[in-house]
Amino acid sequence: MKDRLSGNEAVSVAMRQINPDVVAAFPITPSTEIPQYFSGYVANGLVETEFVPVESEHSAMSACIGSQAAGARTMTATSSCGLALMWEELYIASSCRLPITMAVVNRSLSGPININADHADSMGARDSGWIQIYSENNQEAYDNFIQAVRIGESSELPVMVCQDGFITSHAIENIELIENEKVKDFVGEYQKSESLLNPGKPLSMGPYDSAVYYMEHKRQQAQGMIDAKDIILNISKEFENITGRKYELFESYKLEDAEVALVIINSTAGTAKDAIDRLREKGIKAGLLKIRVFRPFPLEEIKEALKHVKAIAAMDKSEGFSANGGPVGTEVKSALYGVDNPPKVINYMYGLGGRDVTIEDIMHVYDELKKIVLTGDTGDAYRYLAVRE
Repeated sequence: MKDRLSGNEAVSVAMRQINPDVVAAFPITPSTEIPQYFSGYVANGLVETEFVPVESEHSAMSACIGSQAAGARTMTATSSCGLALMWEELYIASSCRLPITMAVVNRSLSGPININADHADSMGARDSGWIQIYSENNQEAYDNFIQAVRIGESSELPVMVCQDGFITSHAIENIELIENEKVKDFVGEYQKSESLLNPGKPLSMGPYDSAVYYMEHKRQQAQGMIDAKDIILNISKEFENITGRKYELFESYKLEDAEVALVIINSTAGTAKDAIDRLREKGIKAGLLKIRVFRPFPLEEIKEALKHVKAIAAMDKSEGFSANGGPVGTEVKSALYGVDNPPKVINYMYGLGGRDVTIEDIMHVYDELKKIVLTGDTGDAYRYLAVRE
């Protein structure tokens, strides 16, 4: 089924087709439209979901934890400071192994106050134990959200599906929807044998965990994230069988013979692809690695994909305040550690607070990479793109 939808509406349609048991949400720009659209589906009887309008994002995640712990398939959506207000509850959801599905519409964090897209919100939560999936466009946001339900329930971990605020969340694009019955069959019925409402097996959830057992429980949680990588790939194959659309841990674009490459997340990948096409016409071997799954981080796979490249720019739409760069840069450098004759890596902060990123900006990054290849001098490995000094 073909349609023209914004990214927010595409995610709300996915939620309608999945028909979860509970949605608890609080409005915050630019994710507000998702629960807004969905509450209309509830009011019009298009879903059987219990919609819980709460008083804050902290309450939204608390309600999600309670309903998921009771055995209900549960979802929410948020952005920016809303995700930050959930911080405490994010860790509770993941440590209790509750497969909540959350749409995160990426927006900068205060301060100064800014409502535009960067990745400070989800990157700040990258080590909270949630699987993180990123979406270049509206189609990917829709497809990723449907897959995320199965991924979370199979791995017993919560999943956040991210897209860039306003850039994709409010922009209308052509999109290919899946038939309602196919979505229903793909996600199936949520069956959880252990829940707070199972009288045959009473349990407590979230109790105090002493030093005697805490470390073993964290090791189990870590193993769940390790195992999630294969789960993500297997579910992606199932999704490809019903849609023809192929998803992996990351997407390579003209990377096989690339001498210079970017590593990037979300919507700027589209701008980078246009820049690469222009450079290829000039005979410059430019390529791209677009990360789809940031948690679990596909370290070995990225190492293999990038080891032949001479110079790489890891692009961060979030400042890590480490004085050495951002989270994407850190992870890429870690992946390449131990490679014989490794690529030279620089790390750019770009697009913070919604700063426009043009094709010319991206071509400037490739020009800098070409200089590094020619001179062998990395120079400053921690840089800002298109900033007024």
